[in-house]
Amino acid sequence: MAERQKVLLLGVYGMEVVECGGALAKNVKNGGESYASIMLSSNKSREQVLQAANVLGVKMGFTDFEMGHVDTSAESKEKIVRVVREIKPDIIITQDPEHSFHDLDPDRRQAMITILEGIALAGRDFALDKMPELKPHSIPTIYYMTPHQPNTVVDVSDVWDLKNEAMSVLKSQMEFSGQHFENSLSESNLESLVPGFSKLSNHYEKGQAVHKALDQAVHVYHGLATHGHYAFAEAFRREGNFHLDELLK
Repeated sequence: MAERQKVLLLGVYGMEVVECGGALAKNVKNGGESYASIMLSSNKSREQVLQAANVLGVKMGFTDFEMGHVDTSAESKEKIVRVVREIKPDIIITQDPEHSFHDLDPDRRQAMITILEGIALAGRDFALDKMPELKPHSIPTIYYMTPHQPNTVVDVSDVWDLKNEAMSVLKSQMEFSGQHFENSLSESNLESLVPGFSKLSNHYEKGQAVHKALDQAVHVYHGLATHGHYAFAEAFRREGNFHLDELLK
């Protein structure tokens, strides 16, 4: 049986809760505790992120940064440090630093630096006067989600339906994606990807349909392609080396 552990996702916008939701949900299924803390979430999307987290069994929190104003100040780092010290996770999941620089969502780059600095400072004698009730907590293991160069895949086949259900709850994201895909792909490409796409009645349905096709392709690729062993898998890049008592098959 898998070891019970605390896993914390430090995310930026909220969709990350679902993107690595398989690993988070599987940890809960195995008796662990999964948490997520999001920096930026609008009033419109926050309730949907909470609903998605509830589907996955993830305990949610928000650090209430302001879009366009994320910085690497001591005050910003303190917000991350507080979350880490309060939850005391065994594992942290966050965005891959390399990926964050290619992602043109606002604040991704500053957020990534703030998150990594916060993780580093959480285990040191930083801001103890600001949070005297919390002791330093060091993180032994960090995994970067959706990396360009993964070195780890997690079998999420048994929680695949939960992950799809959680994604469908993110209505604002699905509507945005439906409009984006409709503008960026030709009609013939969309029909090839989602047969009957043109007959879908609104952007929510269109975004949901394309995400379902896209997510399935990505997760099958990581799970089954290149001699994989799983129907669906999430990809991660572990920070640093794996430290093993002996080689694992």
